[in-house]
Amino acid sequence: MTTDLVPVQDIERMAAAVAKSGLFGVRTTEQAMALMLVAQAEGMHPAIAARDYHVISGRPALKADAMLARFQTAGGAVRWTSMTDQRVAAEFSHPQGGKVEIEWTIQMAERAGLTKNPTWRQYPRAMLRARCISEGVRTVFPGVVVGTYTPEEVQDFAPERQTPKDITPEVEELQPVEEPDLMEIDMAPDMASLKAAFDAANKRYRDPSARAKIIAAKDRRKAVLQQPADTVIDGETGEVI
Repeated sequence: MTTDLVPVQDIERMAAAVAKSGLFGVRTTEQAMALMLVAQAEGMHPAIAARDYHVISGRPALKADAMLARFQTAGGAVRWTSMTDQRVAAEFSHPQGGKVEIEWTIQMAERAGLTKNPTWRQYPRAMLRARCISEGVRTVFPGVVVGTYTPEEVQDFAPERQTPKDITPEVEELQPVEEPDLMEIDMAPDMASLKAAFDAANKRYRDPSARAKIIAAKDRRKAVLQQPADTVIDGETGEVI
């Protein structure tokens, strides 16, 4: 299947829309755009990525039905021989890869430690089917799924260990400094009160512009408090007369 190249600008707009929708497990524009570029490289329209892929724990996952559809489109065939909650089996064949029978049983999943995932207990047949499709397609004709896994497989992967650089800090809401806080600094009667008012305001605000105003107010009041005792201060402006 081929399609005309979609300009990167259009892909970026589509990616933003997909991420904003909250569908398909794609959380960011970057994730959606990466999947769309992969789809276009494979000769498909970028929007197909939203239909065929999920992003699970940060990993791209090709849906089992999409994986099987690609296999059949490429000339592969499948014949199901068992489809129960205890055992799923099928015969996969392709002109370039021969024929193989693949089975997955609930006992195999238990030995592999997969059934600890709640989804296995709720939908054992679907999970066995997905495993069967993935293994069968990879065995007979891996070219259609190279580098990708099904969502069911990705859910069973061990979680990646996060390093500090992988952890995105929460974005704090920035707020302008409020007038009462500045007034408390400007009207501090002594150095101890000034320090207390400044420290309280400095902890409250993270906006650089707000902090700059707080520091300026502190320096202004500090200069006044350090003036000789006989200095006359303007009561409205706080400046030396």
